Amino acid sequence: MRTAAVNWAQRLLGRLRRPAPEIPDTLWLQALHDCPMLSRRPLADVWRLRQLSARFLQDKEFSVAGDLELDDRMALAIAAQACVPVIHLDLSLYDGFVGIVIQPGEVDVQRTWSDEIGLVHSRRDTLSGEIVPGGPVMLSWPDVQQGRHAMETGYNVVIHEFAHVIDAADGHVDGLPPMPDRATQERWLRVRDAAFERLVQQADEDRPGVLDPYGAESLEEFFPVACESYFSQGRRLRRAEPELYQLLSDYFRQDSAAFL
Repeated sequence: MRTAAVNWAQRLLGRLRRPAPEIPDTLWLQALHDCPMLSRRPLADVWRLRQLSARFLQDKEFSVAGDLELDDRMALAIAAQACVPVIHLDLSLYDGFVGIVIQPGEVDVQRTWSDEIGLVHSRRDTLSGEIVPGGPVMLSWPDVQQGRHAMETGYNVVIHEFAHVIDAADGHVDGLPPMPDRATQERWLRVRDAAFERLVQQADEDRPGVLDPYGAESLEEFFPVACESYFSQGRRLRRAEPELYQLLSDYFRQDSAAFL
């Protein structure tokens, strides 16, 4: 495996001082073209997204594996999609990590764990993305490219993995992002848990729906799956799960159904 770490802002925009400089027009327009989900947003959101993406590129370090060649378009595609959930929040939600590792494809990993009686179990997982608390975010580049079709498929690995990052911002990966107060947390748990149970039943019955059945694996996976649907297929989610849709709208301070 070959890796090449890059402070991406230094390569793309030269030696930087805060505030982060603007992303070149041609490169930004290409990013919007490559991922229509981004360009469908209100003009103010697109402008804010551009600013956040520049800061993200300034703060994070990108690495590539295998025979990938890191370029401007690749880094910006990830940065722009990663910043969608925090357009009206704060980029500090991503302060818990620096590195992003881009793989040329899915990655096979061996998992080992002990159960409650001490028996050791093992399985092999195939990953398109993964976060390590305090460590890097791993993304499969072919899966990142599929994000351009998210409005049709509902699949977006960047949104999914960065929803995990948001979830972990309070120190716990439990399907519950940082909450401002107890009342908000209680509402979140009530709405989320009910929607999760519906998805579990849907998955058990093998019925199609707007939420990916993968979200039925655990509450930790339900939140990222719900975010994928919210940010790529807002109108479909609002019709299918109106309470969940409103919960996410209130948390992210967005109304994705207005333009998706």
